Order: sequence, then structure tokens, then C-alpha cells
Amino acid sequence: MHVSFFQQPFCAAPSHTKLCLSLPHLSALICFLFNVPTQSSASALSLCPSRCSCEPRSFFVNCSGLNLSSFLVFPPLDTQFLDLSGCSLNSSPSLNKLWRLQTLLLAQNKIKEVGDLSWMGIQSLQILDLSRNRISVLSMSFSKDLDLLIHLILSYNLLHTLSELCLQHLHNLEYLDLQGNLITSLQPGVLRPLTKLRHLQLQNNLLKSLQSDEFSVLQRLELLDLSGNQIQELPPMLFNPLHSLTFLNLQQNQLHHLRFQTLCNLPARGTIMLLSQNPWECDCDLQRVFGKLAGVHRLSLQDSKELRCAEPPQLRERPLTSLDTGLCVAETVTVLVITLTVTVTVVGAIVAAERSRKKSPRTQEYEISIQD
Repeated sequence: MHVSFFQQPFCAAPSHTKLCLSLPHLSALICFLFNVPTQSSASALSLCPSRCSCEPRSFFVNCSGLNLSSFLVFPPLDTQFLDLSGCSLNSSPSLNKLWRLQTLLLAQNKIKEVGDLSWMGIQSLQILDLSRNRISVLSMSFSKDLDLLIHLILSYNLLHTLSELCLQHLHNLEYLDLQGNLITSLQPGVLRPLTKLRHLQLQNNLLKSLQSDEFSVLQRLELLDLSGNQIQELPPMLFNPLHSLTFLNLQQNQLHHLRFQTLCNLPARGTIMLLSQNPWECDCDLQRVFGKLAGVHRLSLQDSKELRCAEPPQLRERPLTSLDTGLCVAETVTVLVITLTVTVTVVGAIVAAERSRKKSPRTQEYEISIQD
């Protein structure tokens, strides 16, 4: 008959004394001799899964780095912090009803899909780390019974999109990390339940465009990282709802132009912005936009000296700050010359047409006289 780790006797004296205690009895004896509390903390110690390490006073169970693909873990029921990162898990682990669990770390595993987690009995969960797995889909019932979740980490997976309802129960979520996925667009309404969100990390995805109402409910958002995507244009009203935004990162995208209204409409009192490593098309309009932004005191462009031109070819790699007002002067002169040329041409055509009209009657009279 198989004897579990917890049933194996522990001999506290030489074998001839035959004084052997099971691990739970030994824990109770230690608690009695050294006046250690024998309630939930001692329980966590006595029930600590084999091969895992436990900190009973903090209700911490650490099984990280173990090969648990075929090994079931049964943490103590009073566990509050469970680390199962790097355990070669292929799916969400089979756990007991951990009603008090607040932190669950499942990073660096081989999980491909995350469905309904309500069967795990983790209604008290506040932090869930699923980063660096192989997750390509979040089911529509993923967030069921995760009403208290505050911090959700899904970075460096294989997510292409988020279904509209997969985050519907995360009303208390404050931190959402989606960086390093393959997300090309956000489904309409997917962020709508996240009214308490403070940090949104979407960097290093494949986003190409954003809807004007993408962040309409994120009035508490403080950090928005959109760097490392393929965004080509920003809708004018995109950032209007972000009353609390203090940090905005738009580096390493495909922005060529920028409307002054897009950033000027930011209602926050102080926002740090990063806009470098974009293929800026340096013309008079762009120079005017950044000139105006420099005068908006509530906006701070931290990397203004790193903004470089990609077009036109003669200005490539030139810092935008090195271009003086001569760029606009030259463009203005060019426009004036073109306008003047067009005007002279049009006036000349009108004069020629008028002269032709006046000569027409005389020409007709001359032709009639010749015929006579």
C-alpha cells in the first residue's frame, strides 16, 4: 500500500527506541515545546506539499521550478500565496478549494487555454500571473468568480484578440498587463467593465489602429503603454476620457503625423509622454504641432530631443528640434510662389479669353466683307 509523504513516520530518536512520530504529530510536539502557534500557521506547515517549501506564518507555498506535469499539488486550505511558476503545467492546475487564496503565480508554464476558473474556488484571488505561457484564447467565462481580482498579468503569450466578454466580471481590476502578445485589435467593449483600471500595458503587440472610444470608461487610468506596435494614426478624441493619465508611451510605432488636438485634449493635469522612434514626416505642420505642445504646461514630452525625421529624404535622421522656423518659412515661400504662379496663369487666361471675345465680332465682319 502506498504511503503518502504525510503518513511516513519520523523517528526523533535512535531506531532501537522505536520512538517514531508522524509528521503532523511531530509538528504538534514542536509547537508545544517551543510555544509556536498551533492554529492555521502550524496547519500550513504540517500540510505543506512534498517538494514544495512553505512559510506558514505568511501562508506562502512555493512550488516553483518543479516538474508538476504529472504531479498533483494539494496546498493547505488556508494558503494565501501559491507559486506554481515554471512547473511545466499544460493546463490550469487541479487545486483544492482554496477559499483564502489571494495570489496565484502560474508564469512560465505551457498553458495553452484558460477557461472557467470558478471550479477552483478562488473567489478571494487578487493577483493572477499567467505570463510567459502559450495562451492563445481566453474563454468568455474566464473572469467568472474573479470579482476581487486587482492585478492580471497575461504578458508574453500568444493572444491574437480578446473576446468582448472575457473580462466582463473584472470590475475591481486595477492592473492589466497584455504586453508581448500578438494582439492586432481590441474588440469593441472589451475594456468597458474595467472602470477601476489604473495601469494598461499593451506594448509590443501588433495593434495598427484604435477606435476613438477605445478608452471611454478608463477615467482612472494613470499609465497607458502602447509602444512597440504598428499604430499609424491616433483619432482626435482618443485620449479625452483619460482624466487621470500621468504616463503615455507611444514610442516605436508607425506614426507619421500628429494632430495637435489629439494630445491637447488630454484632460489630466500632468502627463509625461514618449513619442520617439516613429517615422515622422517632418514638414511645417508637424513642426507647428510640436511647437504648440511645448507650450502646453500640463504635457511633458520627455524624449523631444530624440524625435527624428524619416521623411523627406534630405532631412532623414535629422532631429526635429534641430529644424528651425526656416522649414516653415521655406514652405510658406514655396506655397506663395505656387499660389502666385497659379494666380498669374489664371489671370492671363482670363485676359486672353476676354481679348478673344472682343475680337470675334470684327473677325466675323471682315469675313463677311470678303465674301461680298
